[in-house]
Amino acid sequence: MKDTPTDPAASDASLKSTDEKTTPLRCFVSSLISGAIAFAAYSLLTSIVQTYGTKAVTSSNPLVINLTSAVRTMVMGVVALGTGVFGMVAIGLFLLGIQVTVQSFKKA
Repeated sequence: MKDTPTDPAASDASLKSTDEKTTPLRCFVSSLISGAIAFAAYSLLTSIVQTYGTKAVTSSNPLVINLTSAVRTMVMGVVALGTGVFGMVAIGLFLLGIQVTVQSFKKA
């Protein structure tokens, strides 16, 4: 069994020591990286869709056809989900960078 600290201040102190300051540069660079991953996932998704669209199932067995359809749908769904998640993260980080920049101008 894992020992858990009973003092909440002790756990907060360990979090504060590893906490790093959010800067606009970090937000924009992270947004750019996430956007690049989203673009790569989108390119992969279009390639997968095109490949699946051009290759028909050659079996006459209904079970094979149903399984093939299910696997193709799941593969496309997972890649589309990854594309959407990384795209939304890129947008969120970009907006966070704008917010941090505006807040830094208001302080000065």
